[in-house]
Amino acid sequence: MDDTIHLETDVLVAGGGAAGMFAAIAAARGGAQVTLIDKNVVGRGGASIMAQMTCAAALGEAEPDDPQVHLADTLAAGRGLCNERLAALLCEGAPARIRELEGWKVNWARADDGSINQVKAPGHSRRRCVYVDFLSTGAAICAALRNKVSRDGDIRRLSNVSLTDVVTRDGEVIGAVGFDVATSLPVAVAASAVVLCLGGMTKMFARTTSPNNLAGEGLGIALHAGARVIDIEFLQFYPNGHLAPRMVGLDPTTWEPTRVKLGGRLLNGKGEEFLHNYGEAQDAGYSTARDALTYAIYKEVADGRGSPHGGVYLSFQHLDERVLTAALGPVIDIFRRNNIDLTRQPVEVFPIAHYQMGGIEVDGDMASCVGGLYAAGELVGGANGANRLSGNALPEAMVFGARAGETAARFAVRRGKPAWDNDAARPHLEPIHAAHGGNGAGGVSPLALMRELKELMWRNVGAFRSGDKLAQALDRIRAMRARDLPHACVGAGRIHNASLVEWFELRSGLRAAEALALAALHRRESRGAHQRDDFPETRGAYATNQRIWLAGGELRSSFEELRA
Repeated sequence: MDDTIHLETDVLVAGGGAAGMFAAIAAARGGAQVTLIDKNVVGRGGASIMAQMTCAAALGEAEPDDPQVHLADTLAAGRGLCNERLAALLCEGAPARIRELEGWKVNWARADDGSINQVKAPGHSRRRCVYVDFLSTGAAICAALRNKVSRDGDIRRLSNVSLTDVVTRDGEVIGAVGFDVATSLPVAVAASAVVLCLGGMTKMFARTTSPNNLAGEGLGIALHAGARVIDIEFLQFYPNGHLAPRMVGLDPTTWEPTRVKLGGRLLNGKGEEFLHNYGEAQDAGYSTARDALTYAIYKEVADGRGSPHGGVYLSFQHLDERVLTAALGPVIDIFRRNNIDLTRQPVEVFPIAHYQMGGIEVDGDMASCVGGLYAAGELVGGANGANRLSGNALPEAMVFGARAGETAARFAVRRGKPAWDNDAARPHLEPIHAAHGGNGAGGVSPLALMRELKELMWRNVGAFRSGDKLAQALDRIRAMRARDLPHACVGAGRIHNASLVEWFELRSGLRAAEALALAALHRRESRGAHQRDDFPETRGAYATNQRIWLAGGELRSSFEELRA
């Protein structure tokens, strides 16, 4: 008996974060019937809701600014590899999205004169980053978007639906398949266009700032559908990731907004300031880009000048207690509950996996090379080049999400509904039926495989890489995908079967991990967030984008000239 749930829509949006919700709103505004799915709860999962403070937009309210100046800063941070068209789209579109969110009741922080307050974040030449408060900018944006989505009758929201494959016929999308997490029942969605907003792949690292659902599935699904990925070797490590002492109740990214606001000092294990040894100034402005800061911290530790837990110190002891209390407000109480007194002790920090710069290759309409397949948010590659400018993640999600929804709706309305093809869908539905049958009895669990993968990626494909370690990682990842995963033990239960979710995360995520390791192995230089111990110099011959695609079941790569 076929127990597949069949649905039909004009535009299917997969991923319920800021990019996905903006895409759904824009698609509905363009006249499309939209289905918005998320494997968690729509609007409450993903990375957007966790964003704490800064959101870059050249509003010019704090000082004279212009999107072209924002673009220049973005290109400089990207170390020569940004797709200028996508970067310009991001910078030019950000102010409109901020104003739109203001109209949707996002209460941006205000200066004394009533203008929107803006701060200067690392790598920016102007005070252009807006925020709601110290910790809740992403949460406020997502709350406004949830409200907007819930009031739109043309958007159907389906939580707890995990996408597993995009279905194509003759090189064009005809829909997608997945399963209902609550019941394990297969789900088939006929759609004229599909927008992937499934976030990055940072769950695959042992230490990460991201939520537990960013497992690289979007990359694997896109590759299997015939799309290409670009710049995937560039994965940003958040330099000020919390390391010690133990802290409960705050995100590990807490220290960057704290440092932006207050000007904390980075010290090595000997209590010495060290950024000047790497050509970086350490002043109250805190202007060091993330890739440069990650490099400096890593090198101090590697050279034996680290703190007791293997990081460096971040100190605020030079600041008066009243200054700290006034700036941090109730957050200071959370520190105290964790026995952290910033007036008496520094904390230890070390780089932590944070953001995927590379992703699906798209054009200015967010369209991939597969007809009807679009992407937005962190899953898109090109705009950031080799290093993302601080504060650009949220506008990337919002601007690209709106653009993808708008163009997907236009495509869907013009195309009409394609006929569903059971023959095309069958190979994608069969793994769902097979996996939840309790296959692999006696094999390793998907959870155990994921744990191994996280340690492997952290150890061999982390912030600093070498050819030997990358080759070892690539061999093991391929073995996990070919030998271990098919025999992994998936529980036979149908109700909220976590092992089924984990199995499909690995199915697509291992492809994403393989693409990252392969691209990092082939880029024989150091540039931006990609650092090679065996090739420490930046080489002009590699001032090109690397593209990865799937051919005959194997990943292929090539370096090609930058595209405007």
